[in-house]
Amino acid sequence: MDYSNTAEPFSTRSSNRWYAALLGLASVFTLFSSTTALAKDSCLQEPVNIIIDGTVRNSVGDRVPSATVLIREKDSNTPSETKTNADGTFQLKIDHAGSYFLTAKTAELHSREALVALSAGDKKQLDLILDLTGSEPPPSSDSPRSARPSAASLEFNDKPNFTVAGMTDWSNAGTHGSDIRARTSEALAKEALTLKTGASIENSPGSSENAEKAETHRRLGELDERRGDPLSAVREYEQAALLNPSERNYFEWGTELLLHKAAVPAAEVFSRGAAKYPSSSRMLAALGVALYASGSYDEAARRLCAASDLQPKDPAPYLLLGTMEKASAAPLPCSEQTLARFAKEQPENALANYYYALALWKKQRKSSGDGDPRQVDSLLQKALTINPKFGEAYVQLGIVKSEVGDVEQAIQAYAKAIQVSPDLAEAHYRLSLAYKRKGDEAKAHQEFQRYEEIQKMEAAATQRERRELRQFLVILKDERASP
Repeated sequence: MDYSNTAEPFSTRSSNRWYAALLGLASVFTLFSSTTALAKDSCLQEPVNIIIDGTVRNSVGDRVPSATVLIREKDSNTPSETKTNADGTFQLKIDHAGSYFLTAKTAELHSREALVALSAGDKKQLDLILDLTGSEPPPSSDSPRSARPSAASLEFNDKPNFTVAGMTDWSNAGTHGSDIRARTSEALAKEALTLKTGASIENSPGSSENAEKAETHRRLGELDERRGDPLSAVREYEQAALLNPSERNYFEWGTELLLHKAAVPAAEVFSRGAAKYPSSSRMLAALGVALYASGSYDEAARRLCAASDLQPKDPAPYLLLGTMEKASAAPLPCSEQTLARFAKEQPENALANYYYALALWKKQRKSSGDGDPRQVDSLLQKALTINPKFGEAYVQLGIVKSEVGDVEQAIQAYAKAIQVSPDLAEAHYRLSLAYKRKGDEAKAHQEFQRYEEIQKMEAAATQRERRELRQFLVILKDERASP
C-alpha cells in the first residue's frame, strides 16, 4: 500500500509500515515452517519405487480382462485391489518393502495366492492363473509344491470353445517367443505323441452303443491321419470324445490338435480330460506341452511336475520337463526338485543326471554364483560315463569349466562334443568363443563359420518340415462372437 498520499501523521504512517512489515515476516515465517514440516514428512516416507507388472490368465493361457487383483501384506488381513486392463494386464505400485500375498479372481474362478518378497526398487513380473472354482481363495502356503494345480480344478463346459474351420500351410501363427522356443514346442509335440502308446484309463460313462459308435469314429480318425487328411481326422476324434468321453478319446483328440499347432484348443481338451481323469499322468503331461506351445511356460512346467508326482517312476514327464528346462533362460518353477527326483529314481539314466545338472546350474547362476559347481560337474561326468557319446552333456561341461575360468578344459569339452556329435551347432559356437577368449582368432573364425553352416542347414530342414505339416485354422467362439 502506498502511504505517501495519505493525510495521516508521520507517526501513524510509521506504525502502519512496521505493522505491515511484521505481517510480511510472519507470513514468510509461517510459509517457511510449513515447507520445512512438509519436507520432514516427505523424508520420513519411503518413495513409491516398488512395481509389480502382471497378467491374469485362465488355465489355457488366455488373458482375462476386468479380473480383480487383490494384494495384502503378509501380516495383514486387509487387502487392496485393482482391475486388469482390456489385455489382462495390471500394475501395482507399493510404497514399502515386505512380503505380500497376491491373488486374482472373477465371479466364477480365482487363482492361488502367490507370496512375493519385495525390496525397495524392485520391479517384478507376475502371472496369476485362474484355475480354481469358487469365490474364496484357498489358504495361503509358502510351499511351492502346494501351489501346484490339481487336475480336478480344470473343468470346462461340455461343448468345446473352438471350431476347427480348415487347414493352412505352416506359418508363424500359433508360436510364441524365440525360434528356440518355437522349435522346442514342435519337439515337445512330437514327444507327446509317443504318450499315445501308454496305458489308457477306461472309465468312460455313457451307453455301450455310444461307446461302439465312438470307437468307430476313433478308428476313422486314425485312418484319416495316416492317409494325410488331418482335418477329417480331428473331426472324427472330436465325435468320438463327445459320444464317449473316455480318457483315451480325450487324449487322441488333444494330440491331433497339438500335432497341427492348435495349442490353445489342445490345452482346453487336455484340461477337460485331466479334470475327468485326475489320475492320468499322460493327460497332465500333454496339457503341459500344450500350455508351453501357447506361451504359458511356468504353468506348463507345473503341469509336468504334477504329472511326475502321479507316476514318479515314469520317465516321460521328466523328459518333457527337461526339454523345457533346456530351452528356458531362467529356472522353471518346481523343476529342480522334480528333476532331482528323476536323478534319484533313475541314477543310471544319462538324461536324468544331465537335466538335473542343468536345473542346478541355472539356480546357481541366478543366485549370483552361490553354490558349489562341483555337484553340477559330478552329475555331468556321471551322465558322460553312462553315455560317452552324449554331445550336449560335453557342451554343458564346457560351459561350467568356462564360467569358473578354466578355458583349456572348456575347449577340451567342446572339442569332445564335436568329436561325438559333429553337427552339434552349439558346440562349434561355444568353441569359437573359447578360442576367441584365448586369443586364437583363426580357430575362432573357423569354428564360427562351421556353426553358421550348420545353422543354415538346420533352418532349411525345419522349414521343409513345417511346410509339410499343415496347420489347423481354429476359430475360438469368443473371437467369432466379437465384432
